[in-house]
Amino acid sequence: MLLLQAPPPINVHADGTPLGEGINAMSWSNAEFAGLVPESLERTEDGYWRIRTPPSPAELSEYYARRYYQEARGSYEHSYGADELRHIRGKIALRWSLATDGQAGSGHLLDVGCGEGFVLAHGAEAGWSVRGIDFSDAGLRGQNPQLLHSLVTGDLFACLDREIAQGTGYDVVWLQNVLEHVIDPVALLRQLRALTRPGGRLVLTVPNDFSRLQHIALTSGRIDRSFWIAPPDHLSYFSADSLRRVTARTGWTCRNLLADFPVDWFLFNAQANYIADPTKGKPAHHARIALENMILDEDRTKVVTFFESLAALGMGRDLTVILEPS
Repeated sequence: MLLLQAPPPINVHADGTPLGEGINAMSWSNAEFAGLVPESLERTEDGYWRIRTPPSPAELSEYYARRYYQEARGSYEHSYGADELRHIRGKIALRWSLATDGQAGSGHLLDVGCGEGFVLAHGAEAGWSVRGIDFSDAGLRGQNPQLLHSLVTGDLFACLDREIAQGTGYDVVWLQNVLEHVIDPVALLRQLRALTRPGGRLVLTVPNDFSRLQHIALTSGRIDRSFWIAPPDHLSYFSADSLRRVTARTGWTCRNLLADFPVDWFLFNAQANYIADPTKGKPAHHARIALENMILDEDRTKVVTFFESLAALGMGRDLTVILEPS
């Protein structure tokens, strides 16, 4: 496989300001977690934490095969309420507008780990040619079966290698809550770099883990464990700062870094702490949906500014970065 190599660029904000200056500078480092994490984790040169001894590709493949088999036999066809669907589609629409600069027109979309296919559906409705890759067709079959013809199933890395060998290129590549699951996130970012056309975009979303908020919640006793450490599902753990570093090193320039709604603020309210009391989880989820839908209804520029400001402060349960090849 040919991996494009480029010197690490300086990540810049959409206005040209280098990330790491002014509002984007992070005075807190997730290295503060040293001594609080189990020996099974290690901190990488890019600053993200990872499982020290990850499962082998064969072990991970077997794990997901069992998981998807169980989901396919069970209730993978999740029933979403109207507010939840509005929330899913609203977040996709916001990220899509940033990835395409709000311009109409057609292009080629690749969604890696496409799951239930809501991003594919958005792209198809916009007139784009869409392709999805996932380990299983269970999610897509449950929510957007009309797009099954656009799906390739199998090992993500092998599927991407085939795309690269065929010389395929995409205008937008989407990687939502996938990077934290793979054994080698650096290799995956380089594969996606090879598949993204000049001027194209990568929309990358990961959980915001080992954040300052989580550190304070843990050391203040509001939570009794690092609940976000969840192998073998999650093998790597990214914060805003480490996400900027690893994407820069793999040949990407940052255009936008956004958070989503900081549902983990609820951990600081004893009446809403869903980790201390799991029965609070569903009310917290529905409150988050209602609040984020209200925010997403506002002017797009204001919404982007709000979520960028949260990310600059290291807040938000998920982080989304809009990247272009350097």
